[in-house]
Amino acid sequence: MSESTGSASPNWRTLFAFLVPSLIGVFLFMTPVAIGEAMTIPIAVMAKTLQSWISPFAHAMIVTIVCITGVMSAFVALTKPRQLLKNHLFRHLFAVSPIWLATRLAGMLFILMTYFKVGPEAIHSSETGALVLNDLLPVLFSVFVLAGLLLPLLLNFGLLELVGTLLTKVMRPLFGVPGRSAVNCVASWLGDGSVGILMTSRQYEDKHYTQREAAIIGTTFSAVSITFCLVVIGQVKLEHLFAPFYLTVCAAGIAAAIIVPRLPPLRWKKDCYVDGSAANPGAELVPEGKTLFGHALDVALAKAEKAPGVRGTLKEGVHNALDMVFAVLPVVMAVGTFALIIAEHTPVFQFLGKPFVPYLELLQVPEAAKAAETIVVGFADMFIPSILAAGNIESDVTRFIVAALSVTQLIYMSEVGALLLGSKIPVNLFELFCIFILRTLVTLPVIALMAHWLVG
Repeated sequence: MSESTGSASPNWRTLFAFLVPSLIGVFLFMTPVAIGEAMTIPIAVMAKTLQSWISPFAHAMIVTIVCITGVMSAFVALTKPRQLLKNHLFRHLFAVSPIWLATRLAGMLFILMTYFKVGPEAIHSSETGALVLNDLLPVLFSVFVLAGLLLPLLLNFGLLELVGTLLTKVMRPLFGVPGRSAVNCVASWLGDGSVGILMTSRQYEDKHYTQREAAIIGTTFSAVSITFCLVVIGQVKLEHLFAPFYLTVCAAGIAAAIIVPRLPPLRWKKDCYVDGSAANPGAELVPEGKTLFGHALDVALAKAEKAPGVRGTLKEGVHNALDMVFAVLPVVMAVGTFALIIAEHTPVFQFLGKPFVPYLELLQVPEAAKAAETIVVGFADMFIPSILAAGNIESDVTRFIVAALSVTQLIYMSEVGALLLGSKIPVNLFELFCIFILRTLVTLPVIALMAHWLVG
């Protein structure tokens, strides 16, 4: 450490421990690379490669994982085996509350019915259970395995401490969160929202974020990737407007990130850590006599000095991957399938969308009634509004608005919502729906204004 802290200057081993893993992590999670015409990040490319390797047996493997989770969770709940529960990893994976046990068993039931195509078609059709099993879970499995294994490179060697200290004066006043959350956002933005949620959950469990900060970051900064934005704008046949579309998404997203955390339910979250201990208000202060960069570097090197070796890092990565694969895949199957069943086979979302008609008319959105039908259905799955808009709405302005809104709403139960519920981040289903509605109300005026200016 520097002389101002009373410690010796960092030796080359500490600098090496900080620089090499952190630079590898930045390359894998945050460096844009071009694949064809699309931009992505190396970890996403690796995930797609892994997905193609396992594609012949991916579905059978995922069904097995979800069933093991359900059976073992029920076994632990019924028998409470003392010897097995002494193992931290086993206890962490399978000792769950009754509500999560029910969710895991529902996921197991849904995935078996979908895989073997038995029971009501509403559960295993191509628009519901089969969509989750065939299109979503293999992608998530690949991302979870690779991101889980490699995330310690970003988390454990000082990079977040460096970035977090440098950006605190931006992130804290604007969004009420630590500077290190900017890394979560960039990883989501360039790669996948699930990566951002995984990072947030791990840092919350490690007491880097309070309950309020974790809830804000998980529901605000797990942004939709650039790649998926291209898919969404292509679905509504407006690919030529991608630049103004993404500018609109960014502007609306920033507005929501500033306003929504200052409103309930996020405002009501406790400012304490996962174990109930109070937050340290002085943790982000720069010591007297130090520059901001000097302090940031000192904090980063102190973290690198305490970092686990190769074996410890690998062990943590394996635990991360197992945690996400076994804990989250059943929840995504259960919640995602249930939400899509409601969207496809009931008028619930159309009914819930009706109150938005006057709001859309006030914003002078063409075909307001048809647009309103797409608004709340985005809570089930982000892609459904664009599918509905492509088939039912003639106006380019309205299709643009529907597509941009579906991306900035952010909380959709077929993936992000289910991942948040399956993580340790302190949010429940009702709170997620409230945040979804608030994000809709806040982002719609921004999107409508940009659409009239850029498209109309």
